[in-house]
Amino acid sequence: MSLEHLKYDHRGVSADKNEVHAAIKHLDKGLYAKAFCKILPDIAAGDPDWCNILHADTAGTKTILAYLYWRETGDLSIWKGVVQDAIVMNTDDMACVGCIDQIILSSTIGRNRKLIPGDAVKAMIDGAGEFIEKMRQHGVQMVLAGGETADVGDLVRTVDIGYTAFARMPKNKLIINDIKAGDVIVGFASSGQTTYEHEYNGGMGSNGLTSARHDVLNKYYAVNYPESYDSAIDPKYLYTGSKRMTDGIMVGEHIISVGKLLLSPTRTYLPVLKPILAAYQDQINGIIHNTGGGQTKALKFISQKRIIKDNLFPVPPLFQMIQEESSTDWREMYQVFNMGHRLEIYTNPETAIKLIEIAGTFHLEAKIIGRVEESEQNTVEIRSDLGTFEFR
Repeated sequence: MSLEHLKYDHRGVSADKNEVHAAIKHLDKGLYAKAFCKILPDIAAGDPDWCNILHADTAGTKTILAYLYWRETGDLSIWKGVVQDAIVMNTDDMACVGCIDQIILSSTIGRNRKLIPGDAVKAMIDGAGEFIEKMRQHGVQMVLAGGETADVGDLVRTVDIGYTAFARMPKNKLIINDIKAGDVIVGFASSGQTTYEHEYNGGMGSNGLTSARHDVLNKYYAVNYPESYDSAIDPKYLYTGSKRMTDGIMVGEHIISVGKLLLSPTRTYLPVLKPILAAYQDQINGIIHNTGGGQTKALKFISQKRIIKDNLFPVPPLFQMIQEESSTDWREMYQVFNMGHRLEIYTNPETAIKLIEIAGTFHLEAKIIGRVEESEQNTVEIRSDLGTFEFR
């Protein structure tokens, strides 16, 4: 077991969720085993030509980073980004099966009322409304059905933000992963600034935040915010980095705070996928959202294939900072973080060019980052300036 996995374990987190996967391995996988998220029969209306999708996720421990940043700066708007994280971790998983519209959302917010006041909760709720309106302007219809906000200080040290998403869609619009030898892989950048974002996005999703928080931030936070960590963790694994949330690092020609980079809202690709699927659905063999598992995520959705990624994006400054602060080896970095692109589409070379052109109209950088070959074993191979790494 690597040092990084040991640190994960000591911090009460599983990098690969082996126990969770073991617990659910016998559950029904839905109508299509290779679908990126579970697809159910049309229980809502009973139409055999339609299906239902129900998905639940949270912003994870990113809420603790938001809490620290808010306490340090007083900036309530940071809560809006964490709400976007919780929503997008649902909607962009659903987008990988072709679900990009007519989505119903419901929230579950559990807070420690003594630490998270009403104006913070209001900012969270307002953030959901603003995100939904922004998506509506790009032709993606969502509606908030309500939810539950509970004062559960005995259970939650600060706050937990989760969403459940539901949609009903025709089966002939589904994307079921059938990744083929000869496919090229179009990667869509996780960092930069698209036309639908109001500031630079460091590229962080909602994965690996426990590692990033403790490896980057310094002991000041352990001393001043004991509510931000599990008291059962050995102190030598708590906040071992050198940074404060308000420290700045150079990104291009600009200085951006460490807190802002770590808290960059999880980028949604829905506005870009809407025109892509409208024009090229039949040419797409797979869509992968590189969340848990980072650049190895596709391993769960291939059969006797080798995925070679040999033209990756340059590692964004955010992930360079995390690696420098943690001394995590690059192999582990590619397993935990998206490292520069969080969405992949598997298609033919001709269609790939068209997808890249569509992304460009949103100022979203996209390019062919790799290809697929036949193989006796499922393999993802990373070939980069930082090394060559094989995952099975």
